[in-house]
This record gives sequence, C-alpha cells and structure tokens, in this order.
Amino acid sequence: MRGGRKIKDLLYEQVARIGKVFSSPKRLELIELLCQGDKTVETLAREASISLKLASSHLRELRMARLVETERQGKNIVYHLADKSVADLWVQVHMLAEERLVDLQLALQKIAAQPDDLVANDRESLLKAARKGEIVVLDVRPTEEYLNAHLPFARSIPLDELRQRLSELPKDRAIVAYCRGPYCLMAPDAVELLKQEGYKAVHLRDGVAEWAAIK
Repeated sequence: MRGGRKIKDLLYEQVARIGKVFSSPKRLELIELLCQGDKTVETLAREASISLKLASSHLRELRMARLVETERQGKNIVYHLADKSVADLWVQVHMLAEERLVDLQLALQKIAAQPDDLVANDRESLLKAARKGEIVVLDVRPTEEYLNAHLPFARSIPLDELRQRLSELPKDRAIVAYCRGPYCLMAPDAVELLKQEGYKAVHLRDGVAEWAAIK
C-alpha cells in the first residue's frame, strides 16, 4: 500500500511518546505521587525533592502525553492523573522492571532492614485478619492521601505524627504498615520506629495503586 511505511512509522512514533514520558525517573516519581491524589505543583516539587521549575517542566511533558490533567481549586491549580489506567500502567511498568532487573531487586532488598520486615502480599489472608481485628493495618502517608484512598480496614497515623501517637496502637497485635508503594520509605521507617518501641510490625510493599491494579 502506497504510503504504508509512513503511516506505520507515525503510529509507532505516537505510541513512543508514552515511553518517552516514562523514561524519566522524576516523571515516574511524580506519577507515583499523583497516584495518591490531587496535588499542586508546589507539593509535587517538595515531595519529589526537585525545583518548582523542574517539576513544572516534567508536568508539562506529562500533560502533553495526556497522562495528567489540571483543575483549578480556589486559588490553586492542582494536578491529577488523567485516568486510573495511568496508575495501572505505572504499576505494570515497575513490576516488570522488578522481575527483570537484578540491580533493582538488590536495591529493593535494602529497603527492608530484615527479611521478616516484609509481609507477603497475600491479600485474602491480610483482609481476613484485618476484618477480625487480629492485625492493625496502618497507613503512614499524609492525612489527605489517606482520605483520598486507602486500603481496606486501614487506620491513619502519618509518619511525622507516629511517635506522638504510639499510645493509639495496641501492643498485643501485629501492625502492618504501608505507604505509597514499594519505593516509598515511610513504611519501612515506621516499622523501624515501632519495633524500637516494642511493637510487632511489618511492612506491606503495596500502596493504593498496586492494591487497585493487581487483582
């Protein structure tokens, strides 16, 4: 067919736009942050430890690829993922990377200080135990992220409030802490603190995006 190669090249070129967006580590982090809920550019820049200018540049690329959208809320412009499928794609990409890349596997092992700090991702058993009150599922993300979405039966105590609110947690039950996902360090830090204070605590790698994407 005349012009077939030109059309075919154009099709691949358009699909590659998504791959280009996913080629930046900081854009991936911004996507993970937006999996937690709507955020302003100022919040995204602070939480990703980058300048406001750089955050705006990365967000512009994400908008051009139709992966994020903006909305005015009062005086603020907030960013959000264009669709749940964007969060699902992020989860599938990082899971594939974890399966294939030895360097990533080794880096992930360093997040948990001890092998038993990680709880197996057996959701049926976890839900059953949480429903019966046999364990406490603890969300250590900021409160606004918890209010946007959280795991079943989870209670919220942000990491920066945990030490002051330890009395709210029982010592006769295991505590399963989670945060934004496998690359977030808040839950491992929470587990370390809880163990130092005599609690039995483990770290769940899944965040809300993984929980929603993996059936």
